[in-house]
Amino acid sequence: MIDSFDLVIPCYNEEHVLENTIDQVVPFMQQNFNFQWKIIIADNASTDATFKIAKKLEQKYKNQVVAMHIPLKGRGLALKNAWLTSDAEVCGYMDVDLSTDLADLKKLVEPFNLGIADITYGSRLSSQSKTSRGWKREIISRSYVFILNFFARLQVSDAQCGFKAISTEVARDILPLIEDSGWFFDSELLIVAQHNSIRILEVPVTWTDDPDSRVDILKTAIIDLKGIWRVLRGGIPKIYE
Repeated sequence: MIDSFDLVIPCYNEEHVLENTIDQVVPFMQQNFNFQWKIIIADNASTDATFKIAKKLEQKYKNQVVAMHIPLKGRGLALKNAWLTSDAEVCGYMDVDLSTDLADLKKLVEPFNLGIADITYGSRLSSQSKTSRGWKREIISRSYVFILNFFARLQVSDAQCGFKAISTEVARDILPLIEDSGWFFDSELLIVAQHNSIRILEVPVTWTDDPDSRVDILKTAIIDLKGIWRVLRGGIPKIYE
């Protein structure tokens, strides 16, 4: 049984959804996690009121919510900063739009309680997943993961789902090897982890696409393909080299 868990929620200009999200996540964790936990709002150089709202939520939920400001953009950068400074036994993250059903958070953490995983990742493309998303995103996502698995010799069904957890001990070993600080961070994490024999476990999720999402799925896929080329060209690093 783990004794502590930090959930990171990366944010960039999310003033319109942040408070509502935290007001849902806090009671869920209060009711479902019987170990020490906290939520870290990782503000990624927002230009709106996101960090101001995060500080207000920190006061509203003392000892349960922490506001962290990172002066540069990038989801990967936010996760590196939050995970590497965490004192919890396990760290995770989820997207602020709550596209993943909160009930899946228990499934994400449970493998650590059982001692059967070092990294868990949410999958929208598993046969057991329940998703509501457009055909364009579905095709691009499936094509990307096929290319990723083929060229990087991975065995995952969904690399880019914004829903993952990692043992903090493993994070301290592996994160210094991850070069990307943006969207490709998730894929690079799984590539380096698998090639270092780190135990990775898939968690099927219930997922609903955010109709207000500002993520350009095609542009992101192109960036990710460039990331695959960079990693394979430079060689996949080993933890203990």
